[in-house]
Amino acid sequence: MPRTRTAAATLVAAALLLTGCGSTAASGDAPAASSGASSDAFPVTIEHAFGETTIESKPERVATVSWANQEAALALGVVPVGMPAVTWGDDDGNGILPWVEDKLEELGAKTPVLFDESEGIDFEAVADTQPDVILAAYSGLTQDDYDTLSKIAPVVAYPEVAWGTTWQDLTMINGTALGLEDEAQTLVDDLTAHLGELTAAYPEIAGKTSLFSSFDATDLSQLGFYSLEDPRALFLEDLGLTSAATVVEQSKNTDQFWITNSTEEIERFEDLQVLVTYGDDATLAAMQADPLLSRIPAVASGAVVVLPIANAPLSAAANPSPLSITDDLTAEYIDLIGAAAQKAAS
Repeated sequence: MPRTRTAAATLVAAALLLTGCGSTAASGDAPAASSGASSDAFPVTIEHAFGETTIESKPERVATVSWANQEAALALGVVPVGMPAVTWGDDDGNGILPWVEDKLEELGAKTPVLFDESEGIDFEAVADTQPDVILAAYSGLTQDDYDTLSKIAPVVAYPEVAWGTTWQDLTMINGTALGLEDEAQTLVDDLTAHLGELTAAYPEIAGKTSLFSSFDATDLSQLGFYSLEDPRALFLEDLGLTSAATVVEQSKNTDQFWITNSTEEIERFEDLQVLVTYGDDATLAAMQADPLLSRIPAVASGAVVVLPIANAPLSAAANPSPLSITDDLTAEYIDLIGAAAQKAAS
């Protein structure tokens, strides 16, 4: 299983940094989970940040909270009875990401009950779905959240760091909880191969130094970036990029997923070749016009991938899941990174 990291989530620009928040959308009755899991896989015990959870028998009713856990279940053919409504990346206001809609249709499943997480976990709504297990391998659960959910059903929490679970670990941990560990490993292997096929079209990507940021156009005095505690930065490495030296250095000295530097220390970023950020059509021009940011090689060469801030599935795809990776938007994301890498190489 890929490495995991240790940290606690911080409250930094939550709308962008956590990428997963609730809406008020909800659905009617949802089907119970179904899968090829054998009862022979149980009981199974999973260690996590709050201790360990034992699942005694094959779950028939699966609920998920926070971000992307439902996508691991669905990718393995298990339809949750309840899952969070999302707003980040939701392009049509129905609380469901497009690749999740596609998977539900493929499975011939009704939309599960959608939990409103706009103000935190809706414990009552989760309880109403009468789950046998609650998946939260990628989440920001607190001890109180975990304790409350554990009164409803066994909870599979994140391994070590809040909001720091990679898509590989997300898939393996949730898959193991469902009695589908072997199927989860096969899925991870297949998705890894798929990413390799997509990146093969862009040999310039290999080894280019990178950083994933989020810029506030009204304050260019700060340069913030996701540390190596965050799946977005690690996904860039999955695609063949190398984290910039300062990202590696500063990630070693923090237990947070977001790090902020003053642009007065712009020399920290002198080796940065490809920059990925949230922004709009004016973002790159603003950076290139800034006397400090313009000194970053990626900015000077235009090797910057700007992902839309507003509810755009493309931005959500940059925080990968076992469903989003095979979606066309991930291919588009890699095309953008490939184009930026070509600019950096020219």
